[in-house]
Amino acid sequence: MSDVPEFTVRVDQNAYLPAGGREMHAIVTVEARSSRAEGTGARAGGTGTGDDRGRAPAAEVILIDTSGSMSYRGKMAAAKRAARAAVNVLRDGVHFAVVAGANRPRMIYPQGERLVAADETSRRNAVQAVQRLEAAGGTAIGSWLLLADRLFTGYDDAVKHAILLTDGKNQHETAGELDAALRACSGHFLCDARGVGTDWDVAELRKITSALLGGFLDVPDPADLEADFLAMTRTAMSKEIADVSLRVWTPKQARLRFVKQMVPAVEDLTGRRVESGTQTGDYPLGAWGDETREYHLCVEVEEPGDVGRQMRAAWVKLLAGDDVLASGNVLAEWTDDEARSTRISGRVAHHTGQSELADAIQQGLEARRAGDEDTATARLGRAVVLAREVGNEQISDLLDRVVDVVDPASGTVRLKREVSKADEMSLDTRSVRTVRTRHGEEHEAHEERGERGGG
Repeated sequence: MSDVPEFTVRVDQNAYLPAGGREMHAIVTVEARSSRAEGTGARAGGTGTGDDRGRAPAAEVILIDTSGSMSYRGKMAAAKRAARAAVNVLRDGVHFAVVAGANRPRMIYPQGERLVAADETSRRNAVQAVQRLEAAGGTAIGSWLLLADRLFTGYDDAVKHAILLTDGKNQHETAGELDAALRACSGHFLCDARGVGTDWDVAELRKITSALLGGFLDVPDPADLEADFLAMTRTAMSKEIADVSLRVWTPKQARLRFVKQMVPAVEDLTGRRVESGTQTGDYPLGAWGDETREYHLCVEVEEPGDVGRQMRAAWVKLLAGDDVLASGNVLAEWTDDEARSTRISGRVAHHTGQSELADAIQQGLEARRAGDEDTATARLGRAVVLAREVGNEQISDLLDRVVDVVDPASGTVRLKREVSKADEMSLDTRSVRTVRTRHGEEHEAHEERGERGGG
């Protein structure tokens, strides 16, 4: 395991519970620092490189929507440029393929259902093949993913990553067929997706990437696809370890209420638990390179302890296979000291706000689409307050395009009558993308009891 990143685990919490208290919250920050020297990886500005020492083997499948609607507004030309850019930054030795997606998927490069190793010749041939892409047919994303799954077969030790581009809804297969494809592919590879234009379905891409441990973004302007594909591919090429999991142990008298990824985006991992032993469960975290992610854990103690009692409420470990990469403890101690028990961890408060923000935006936009203006106004008003509290300036700017803010402190807003589809989709898509607390911030948020309502 000498070539994997160096992992560290940090737990932020207030370990003190009031007498009778049962619920413990903690933020687990996982940091991975690359084991590789500076300057390796894809060469800046262009093609791949032969320097692959110390990296995990990698496999990449690029899935390009070639349905008929891609022929409009320059989307097909932009998709070709983006695919070419992605191919050109693949490292030497990475196995890859390019697939055209329509009613059924079709191999663009190489010929036949297989991957080919990237080198100067194969990259050039793939770029030439991409140039011949034409837009025709419909959209059946599940079948595209199943082909990618077949292509990845046999590359079990590799970081397996797919890029999915679409401009439309999954209209040419049933929802059940897509769900079945996601179940078949889950745990086999990671998939990042991009929706170009404004005719695709935000909830659909969210479901796909959530199941496949990836992320998705909106690209309203096709001209932005090339830079986006470059960034996605370079990130995939930077991964050094394929499959990391978070193992959480809780004592017999406690249960884990939820595990949520909070940074870089809100993602509820609770339902992905795989039992791994007595009182332990594993949560898949996917591939890692040089990066930091943050997770929110909530543990409920069934029988509160007496004042002065201490316990380990949870024990977290980062695993690669059977190897422990790092670990940390979530602690609990009951106290009758009100000053201690009412202190709220700054990081817990920050991430609780970010989770509520994502929910408020999605609920507000759903109510707006359903014509429920009262609910939409209330939820989006709450989102305005939360976005400012957690310092998410991008979300604040996007909210300003959907509502007129009368009073940002109270969340008094009016729904705008005219909102562009692109702005609404951007707000929905980016609602889960979070901001970190300031580096090194250790402050505690104090809850002053009796401060409000003096009589």
